[in-house]
This record gives sequence, structure tokens and C-alpha cells, in this order.
Amino acid sequence: MKVLGIETSCDETGVAVYDTALSGAAGLRAHAVYSQIALHAEYGGVVPELASRDHVRKLLPLVRQTLAEAGLGVRDIDGVAYTAGPGLVGALLVGAGMARSLAWALDKPAIGVHHMEGHLLAPLMEDADPIHGRPEPPFVALLVSGGHTQLVAVDAIGQYQLLGETLDDAAGEAFDKTAKLMGLPYPGGPQLAALAETGTPGAYRFSRPMTDRPGLDFSFSGLKTQVLLAWRDSDQSERTRADIARGFEDAVVDTLAIKCTRALALRQAQDERCNTLVVAGGVGANKRLRAKLAENAAQHGGRVCFPRPALCTDNGAMIAFAGALRLQAGQHDDAQVQVTPRWDMATLAPVARESGMENRES
Repeated sequence: MKVLGIETSCDETGVAVYDTALSGAAGLRAHAVYSQIALHAEYGGVVPELASRDHVRKLLPLVRQTLAEAGLGVRDIDGVAYTAGPGLVGALLVGAGMARSLAWALDKPAIGVHHMEGHLLAPLMEDADPIHGRPEPPFVALLVSGGHTQLVAVDAIGQYQLLGETLDDAAGEAFDKTAKLMGLPYPGGPQLAALAETGTPGAYRFSRPMTDRPGLDFSFSGLKTQVLLAWRDSDQSERTRADIARGFEDAVVDTLAIKCTRALALRQAQDERCNTLVVAGGVGANKRLRAKLAENAAQHGGRVCFPRPALCTDNGAMIAFAGALRLQAGQHDDAQVQVTPRWDMATLAPVARESGMENRES
């Protein structure tokens, strides 16, 4: 089955083709992402209406480009997957409208995909580890991006239990806002992480929020305030900016690592098979986070799995892959163009490969 995936939840237009006849990374026949960073830079953040209009301009040419790179014509597609939520409603409707129209014209099934399920399943798209194989449920997933920071128990594909989430800012959002208050240009998160590479470890030490109490929730707003005060009272030199960036990044990374270790211990106490952590979302590309989580996994006899950095940020590949799993299981949507800007992942239907044809309600 060749599935066209379309992602338009925010400010990236992503298109991909995933072929279930091929395994692992080979199944990704082609993918392309157009970023709207330059469009939104002068506003210091995403402007929803501008995002929607740019998706309208870029989506169809990107579909044509991706199909050409995959060596396919539009009639070679067996199904269409699109991001149905969560996200910006106008942006979501652009992708959903295109996907539903294309599926109707081709008389092919279409499926609306939960954006965060796409992120969660992205590591399963990669080639199998030669020793451990591809990650299989049960496992714990850390979904960490500009809009979400969540720990999720994955008992099976489509069966998710929220273990903890941020009570205020997501980790990626905290990166962006911290960068902005120190004068770094938009988008600040990646620039702050790059600056932290040159910072002195330990020159500034900030708290690890909510790690001194039980539970798996996160909070990063207070950490931003600590950085603001440190920056305001400093000499505001480039050296100091780098040192504060390093201190901030270390605090976020340590907090995420502590909570992940705690979540895995909790799940292992319930099911000893659960020794795998899957990490996805834009912050999952952070080098220091990857190194810290890999180190922790080695110390505790577990494993951690990431998608390649290019598939950590929003992309059509993860939507094509997640959609392919559900289409193969016989799930599909009706012809209505419907999106869900706020969507609890725990309400998703399970994916049962042995099941017959069944409709999914968004």
C-alpha cells in the first residue's frame, strides 16, 4: 500500500509517500517539508492566518514534487493520510480539504491522523536495530516539542495512557521564549541550543522543576523566570549569554531525563517487559537530550529510540506512516472534511491488524 501523507498542523507544509511493501526507512519513498520560518520571523511567532494562506500556496506543488521524487503518478496512490488535529484550525483545514478531495477523486480511502500519534510512531519507521530490533509496545513515549511535553504509556498502537504533561509551557516553547528574552532571533530554540554548545557547564545552575516531588508532570514557566533574572542582573556579554543558555538547556534536559527514568520505573513495576523509551517531537533532535537519555538507558539496562533528526520536527512522513498503519487495519474516514484542533490522544481507536473494515470517528 502506497500512502500519501499530508501535514499542515502549524507552520510546516509536509508531504510524503510511505510504501508498506517495503520495510523500515526504505518504505519512505519520498518526503519534503516547506518551512514558513521566514514568513513569520518578522512577527516573532506564527500568525495563524498567514500560515493557512501559505499552506494553500505550497501544498499542491509539494504534492506534485513528492510524487515525482517517489517515481509515482497520482493514480498510483492507494490511500491518503492527513493531519486532522491537534493544531491551528485554518491550517488543518487546508490539508484536510486537499486530502479528502484527492481521495474522493481517486476513489481511495483516507484517514485523519492525530498529529502527536504521528510523532510517537515516527521512530518505528526507522530500520530495525541489529541487536534489539524495532521498538514494540509496551513502551513509554516522551513527546516533546514546541506545543507538547507529555509522557505516554503505549500498551499497543492506538492504546495510549497519559502519564504526565506540562502544566504550563512545553519544553520547546520554553526554549523559544527563553531565547527571545535574551535577544536571540526567531525561531530562538535551535539558536539557543547551538549557543549552549559554547557555554561553560555549571557557570549558571537553574532548578530542575518539579523533580523534588512525586509525579510525572512538568513545569517550565518558573525556569524561564530564573533565566530572565539571571540575564537581567548579568553583564549581558556574549560569554554570559552562552553560559546562561548552557545552564538553561542542562536544566531542561535533566528534568526530562529524571521524569523519563521515573516513568519507565513505574511502568516496569506494572509490566516487566516495558524497558524502552521512545522519544519524538522537535526537541527530540536536541543533541544533549539524546546523549543524556541514551546514557540513562544504558545505566538502567533499557533502551531509547529516536527518529532521525529530520523526522523530529513536523513532517508528512510520520503522517503517512501512522495513516498507513490504520488504513492497513481497515480504518478510514468518511468523505466529510473534519478536523479536531483539540484532540485527546487517549480517545483514539486501537489499531488491530486482524480487524475487518471499520470506520473511525474523529
